[in-house]
Amino acid sequence: MKRYECTACDYIYDPETGSPETGIAPGTPFEEIPDDWTCPICGLYKDAFRPME
Repeated sequence: MKRYECTACDYIYDPETGSPETGIAPGTPFEEIPDDWTCPICGLYKDAFRPME
């Protein structure tokens, strides 16, 4: 599964670990995260994230 990086603060969403602090369980692909989810560091919405190469 692909990792995604926040364009504002460099937080990296890794599907293997999820985002427990925001209620996203490990193993959740980025595409399945709700659109109103926000970065746990800077608060920007999911559309501010870009896939990592």
